Amino acid sequence: MKERMKRRQTMLHGLTGLVFLLGVSGCGIIPTPRPAPQLFNLSPKSTFQRELRAVDWQLGVEMPNAPAGLSSARIAVTRKPLTLEYYAGAQWVDDAPAMVQRLLIESFENSGSIVGVGRLAVALRSDYVLQPELREFQAEYSGDTKSPNVRVRINAKLVKMPERRIIAANTFERVIESPDNRMPSIVRTFDEALGKVMRELVVWTIQKP
Repeated sequence: MKERMKRRQTMLHGLTGLVFLLGVSGCGIIPTPRPAPQLFNLSPKSTFQRELRAVDWQLGVEMPNAPAGLSSARIAVTRKPLTLEYYAGAQWVDDAPAMVQRLLIESFENSGSIVGVGRLAVALRSDYVLQPELREFQAEYSGDTKSPNVRVRINAKLVKMPERRIIAANTFERVIESPDNRMPSIVRTFDEALGKVMRELVVWTIQKP
């Protein structure tokens, strides 16, 4: 009887040790959490020429169309022809098309020339609709250059409502070299390039009708 009790206690101790070892080894396979990516935002255009006329019509701004590679919060970069990559550890605060739409609307508001502007929605009875397409929105390295060029290109169509007739179309593009290869400098170059494109686009839109 005593021998049976001893054997039982030995088996229990063995099982307890095995469970402990499994628990310890299991802790070793828990993945280490990666640091959160640094988020970057861009600014709307706020300075416009004084002679920009005021208009009394309303404008709806559609969400920009964009290729799948640019429809992301990740910051796009090209290092070789026909390739698209992304910077590690850095992202926009929103998907690029949504961010550009928001900044365009704010830029129209900052122009002081148009009050009735907003996202295209049922609540806004738009006289015109702006249909932007984000065709280029990336940093580009070429050859042995250490700092990239930032390329922003937006094609825009202005549509008369309710006929839904395109009355004008144009493409706006800027390519600006970043002063160095640091992420904050590259983002500031994005901000400069997009700002110049948005200023031209806003002025063009307001003057066309």
